[in-house]
Amino acid sequence: MTTVGLIGSGHIGTTVAQLAVEAGHQVVLSNSRGPETLTDTVAQLGPRAAAATSEQAAAAGDIIVVTVPVKAFPNLPAAALAGKTIIDTCNYGPERDGHIPELDSNALTSSELLLRYLPDAMLVKAFNNIYYQHLLSLARPAGAADRSYLPIAGDSERAKAAVSGFIDSLGYHVVDAGPLADSWRQATGTPVWGIPYGPYSNEKGQPVSEDAIRAALATATR
Repeated sequence: MTTVGLIGSGHIGTTVAQLAVEAGHQVVLSNSRGPETLTDTVAQLGPRAAAATSEQAAAAGDIIVVTVPVKAFPNLPAAALAGKTIIDTCNYGPERDGHIPELDSNALTSSELLLRYLPDAMLVKAFNNIYYQHLLSLARPAGAADRSYLPIAGDSERAKAAVSGFIDSLGYHVVDAGPLADSWRQATGTPVWGIPYGPYSNEKGQPVSEDAIRAALATATR
């Protein structure tokens, strides 16, 4: 059993929390508005879930899921996240985050920018390319023939191994998409972002093979 700390409890965060609880993990949720705003979510998730501050969620988690707007990176509890394995689900959107020159010029990926704020953490990009309803509906048990694949990217092999094991427990296989410098291949608007899993109008989604994910990653351009 793993304790998963979540910083950000929007659609992706709460979906990961639900899958984690169903897989037997403990989850500690947080958001920018305070734990008291998560009472209903925790009640729905059940006894394996708790609400806390971001610092407390960071301290409690064996794996931390950071799922916040890119503009919120400076507000993350860097000290509490030092040495932690972090799943970065975040996508850059200038219309929401404002224009960030290093991202607009492709000098950095959003994960590399996050690492500037969390230099002592081990980051793995994951869950950022799939619609939250598809993430929930496409989860399959181990051995299922129609298990889907999710891309991950990161610089630490140890962190990628830990995240791969966690994702496997949630019902997915992974495709290693390389280092954080290559995580742009799964960013917003790329061929692997959303499209392989089917349109948003189909809430059940469609299972996606390893070959399909690798092909989509290979055809990404900047």
